[in-house]
Amino acid sequence: MPGLYAYPYRSDLGNGRYLNPVLHADYSDPDVIRVGEDFWMTASSFNCTPGLPILHSHDLVNWTIVNHAVKNLPGERFKEVQLGSGIWAPSIRYHAGKYWVVFPMVEEGIYVATADDPRGEWCEPWCLVEARGWIDPCLFWDDDGKAYLIHAYAFSRSGRKEILHLRPMSPDAKSLLPGDKEIIHAPHHPYLEGPKLHKFNGWYYLLAPGGSVQTGWQVVYRAENIFGPYEEKVVLEQGSTAINGPHQGALVDLPSNNGQVPGKDGAWWFLHFQDDKAFGRITHMNPVRWVDGWPLMGVDFDGNGIGEPVTEWEKPNTGHTGPVTAPADTDEFDAPSLGFQWQWHGNHDASFYSLSERPGWLSLKARPLAKDAEGNEVSPILAPHLVAQKFPAKEFSVETMIDASNLAEGCKAGLAIVGGGHSAWLGVARESKTWKLLYLLDMGGRKEIAQLVKPELRLRVTVDRDAVCRFSCVNDGDPIAVDPAFIAGEGGWIGAKVGLVVAGAHGSASFDYFRFS
Repeated sequence: MPGLYAYPYRSDLGNGRYLNPVLHADYSDPDVIRVGEDFWMTASSFNCTPGLPILHSHDLVNWTIVNHAVKNLPGERFKEVQLGSGIWAPSIRYHAGKYWVVFPMVEEGIYVATADDPRGEWCEPWCLVEARGWIDPCLFWDDDGKAYLIHAYAFSRSGRKEILHLRPMSPDAKSLLPGDKEIIHAPHHPYLEGPKLHKFNGWYYLLAPGGSVQTGWQVVYRAENIFGPYEEKVVLEQGSTAINGPHQGALVDLPSNNGQVPGKDGAWWFLHFQDDKAFGRITHMNPVRWVDGWPLMGVDFDGNGIGEPVTEWEKPNTGHTGPVTAPADTDEFDAPSLGFQWQWHGNHDASFYSLSERPGWLSLKARPLAKDAEGNEVSPILAPHLVAQKFPAKEFSVETMIDASNLAEGCKAGLAIVGGGHSAWLGVARESKTWKLLYLLDMGGRKEIAQLVKPELRLRVTVDRDAVCRFSCVNDGDPIAVDPAFIAGEGGWIGAKVGLVVAGAHGSASFDYFRFS
């Protein structure tokens, strides 16, 4: 089968080294923990569901997506697409035999969910505190049994910024307690956010990025008292490299180090993201050296005492020699459920699709697109029934086989790219008892490409390094190129996505496969 398991991007070079990024996909705001010999990652998911992806690795380079912690977003408003809202930067921790994720919903508050096994059932998230504009939360349990929530602020909702706030909480993360304190106020680090709190050798370490997503740097704070005062050090910056940001992430050690600080070189690693516009916030990993009690990240290429990101490095020596992997992308639709790589653009339910009506095919149910004030259909980017995947590489192609014979009159279905607040899609429409191949662009309107003899054909899109998307199709053996090209962009804090949508009052369309190459 062409494209099957041919990952468009792999970080593992197969020679004991890896290439950054380790994940060339929009796993934004990553946080990682180690439990025993297993590494677990989660990331923000904003308006998309299921939310809070859970990824697993044995070596920090080869990752697979194994679950989601949240099925749907709490709140009635998420039945419709809420671009820029939903789940912002989360954190993941292991405490008292359970896995904990804490995540912000910027309009609603701070939520928590737990699981005994990250691959298993996560509990329904509960609201720890209702609060507008609290973001980037992290849970922390101290050696004395006391527990804390640390978070930042979204200036757009709270009017506050460059502030990290520490709040005592009950150990079960069900309520906040008195005694909170603003422990960091750093206007010299604009947009300070994304705090992660650790304790090593009696010292409290607080990791937080400053300087904005596109042009920022990584700061570490440390203190002997959890409430401070804290001293600070910039430990990672873009410098002379091409890796802008580098933004918030996670500090982890290898199983052989067992939490020792400073630990030997090669025992500690820092995973963070780089904003790559339409391709999303892609995940990099840098080696960490402990110098004078500070975790220095990357390599000091400029000799100024501040690390810079590496593009290639030796893999962490975890003792695992498993297969080269990447998060799933290609789907043959022959499993009883959708692969973990798929997300809907808003809250979803079982009525959106079926994998059993036509075994080996994904049947998507038609649902109307919303309309604007003039009565025109709006973009599929605002359709909760759009099912899509992250861009998985800097260059790639996607092909799908569509059978639109069950579409009702006036309905259409096809292959879509959404990003930058706009969309383009190539599909089949049933109109006046005929089948038509349509190309629909938000900014360019509707373009009829051909009249079809039958509603079965292969749809393709190829994405280049500049996020230029070129659609085509094969109908009865004849390839058809489609113009103009569509340039995808980032929007609503997330990168562009590629997926499938069916629009109309009723009926359905079926897809035989969805293959990346």
